[in-house]
Amino acid sequence: MWRNSEDGYGLVAILFHWIGAFLVIGLLVLGYGMVRTSDMLLQFNLYQWHKSLGFLALILVTLRLVWRMANPKPRELPELLPLEHLAARSAHRALYLIQVLVPLAGWAVASVSPLAIPTFFFNLVVIPHLPMSASDEAETFWATVHASLAYAAAVLIAGHVAAALLHHFAARDDTLRRMVRPLVREKRAVMRRFR
Repeated sequence: MWRNSEDGYGLVAILFHWIGAFLVIGLLVLGYGMVRTSDMLLQFNLYQWHKSLGFLALILVTLRLVWRMANPKPRELPELLPLEHLAARSAHRALYLIQVLVPLAGWAVASVSPLAIPTFFFNLVVIPHLPMSASDEAETFWATVHASLAYAAAVLIAGHVAAALLHHFAARDDTLRRMVRPLVREKRAVMRRFR
């Protein structure tokens, strides 16, 4: 149940997937909204939340990659064409890569900003800046990289969701079910205990 099997993902991989998905989508929405407010105090607080959640996303994807390397993937679905397998592998690699690059680029933005505003990780600790030279030009560069990667992430996520829904509703294969099945089994087991 905790680890992946030949037929599906284990609970740990599923939780990494869904928590990461909601976190990244939330970060995209927050990032889009925080640059569009004129209330400076609200904007400062939204930036701090965005940076804290971004670091959390970076930690989560790092743990997820470690788990993935230590825990074999389920077998590929035999009904998929070789090109579909290649597309899925490529898309997953791109999603993992972008989940690492976006927060690193965001960290670079905070590090090179001439304002030198500290990042308070959920008001618990201050995250040190990367050892990079601060300048307006560097901040503009890294902000552009961060935003461009975030938009690319949004496109990749939309494609990932569309492919999952296509597999579920049109092809009627187990692609999506494998990413939720242990949760359904676990919920049923918990419900039985309380009856």
